[in-house]
Amino acid sequence: MGLGPGDPSLMTVRAVEVIAEADVIAYHSARHGRSIARSIAAGHLRADHIEEALIYPVTTESTDHPGGYRGALDEFYETAAARLAAHLDAGRTVAVISEGDPLFYGSYQHMHKRLAHRYPTEVIPGVTSVSAAAARLGKPLAEADEVLTILPGTLPEEELTARLASTDTAVVMKLGRTFPTVRRAMERSGRLPEAHYVERATMSGERTERLADIDAETVPYFSVSVVPSRIADLPPATAASPASPASPASPVFPAPPGEVVVVGTGPAGPLWLTPESRGALAAAEDLVGYTTYLDRVPLRPGQRRHASDNKVESERAELALDLARRGRRVAVVSGGDPGVFAMATAVLEVACQAPYRAIPVRVLPGVTAANAAAARAGAPLGHDYAVISLSDRLKPWEVIAERLHAAAGADLALALYNPGSRSRTWQVGKARELLLEHRAPDTPVILARDIGGPEESVRTVHLADLDPHQVDMRTLLIVGSSQTQAVRRDDGTEVVWTPRRYPEG
Repeated sequence: MGLGPGDPSLMTVRAVEVIAEADVIAYHSARHGRSIARSIAAGHLRADHIEEALIYPVTTESTDHPGGYRGALDEFYETAAARLAAHLDAGRTVAVISEGDPLFYGSYQHMHKRLAHRYPTEVIPGVTSVSAAAARLGKPLAEADEVLTILPGTLPEEELTARLASTDTAVVMKLGRTFPTVRRAMERSGRLPEAHYVERATMSGERTERLADIDAETVPYFSVSVVPSRIADLPPATAASPASPASPASPVFPAPPGEVVVVGTGPAGPLWLTPESRGALAAAEDLVGYTTYLDRVPLRPGQRRHASDNKVESERAELALDLARRGRRVAVVSGGDPGVFAMATAVLEVACQAPYRAIPVRVLPGVTAANAAAARAGAPLGHDYAVISLSDRLKPWEVIAERLHAAAGADLALALYNPGSRSRTWQVGKARELLLEHRAPDTPVILARDIGGPEESVRTVHLADLDPHQVDMRTLLIVGSSQTQAVRRDDGTEVVWTPRRYPEG
């Protein structure tokens, strides 16, 4: 049974009933013998209760056990389970008491795995330290569509940083000696200004402070860090109107100065977002971008969304920088990778002009359309390759043709962006004619359309058979080199790959 976070008055009625009915009370503790679970339940224990103190042979120290730390613990769990089984076989009712909830990072779960399939078992939930910490802070953990992530502080720093950056709200448990790592992860992920610290929630000696103000030397194991709901810190009217352009976010935690972050969303939806990009989108007060790309980003209360047509990149960049100059945190939303035929260049071009040179600008990478298409087909870009846009809207066709000649003459595989649209229907045919001057007619060409989207399709044709009418603006072409292979495997699928070795001579 779970006894809650520490205050005996937070035990459930059912937990009190079962203790009264039990013959044996079992609890885990370190070698010092003091059990938090027992101290919570002490007022309900009787003199005739049989107590089983299950004392860990190790906690964080090293061991000379032949199986190492894990071997020592596994042996302990087996022995502890056997001790409880002896009581159960004798007809006694055993109550295993745990602080918090028994199946939430609880020691009891190791007994459950070994005994629950052999004996009638009831698990009684308890108030978790997570819920207690939020209650003592008086801050909601999650609201509306926010995602709460619970993390052990024992994770590697890089993993903690990535997960903190990508989630809406978070609780990090198991602090103690992991605190320096957790603090660095909070800082690297940009969450430190929002983070709170709660020690021994509901117990004697409770402490709550801003995480940034905590001395690492004072942090015990029974403490957590909470990054609470952002929505909860918005004024009521703002929180109720997620898309309202007149309701800026007003977080109560210290806001960083205005900046522009150019975010790559990948070729399609959320599955293609990096954790860093997901975190930047969540933290932004303003989103600026082409309507199609903004639609990929979930609505968040308090965020302003500034959607526009795809042909006003400079205007979008200037808007984003103007907002940042007024202290706003702005995310410019781009498809794919923002540095590949996308918004990073447009933003930096304007940001290098005199009025905006002092505004911080960051560019976050995204999965490119070329890499996404190549992965769906196999590995056609496994060797040297060139990326070329067939759009002549921003450069003359003569330049495109010259670059196609040069790349094809160098025997590079090619990823061709922007091959066609309603107003550009002849470029694919011209490119095919030009490439046939350098490549064999049976060179594999991949037509990858709407990768990651609902209309995704990937087909492979020979270069000579490439039909311009089957290519539109949502299609990316990958043209193989002289070494690229298209192989039909035993399961009927065709994979295209370019060897990493190139023949000599």
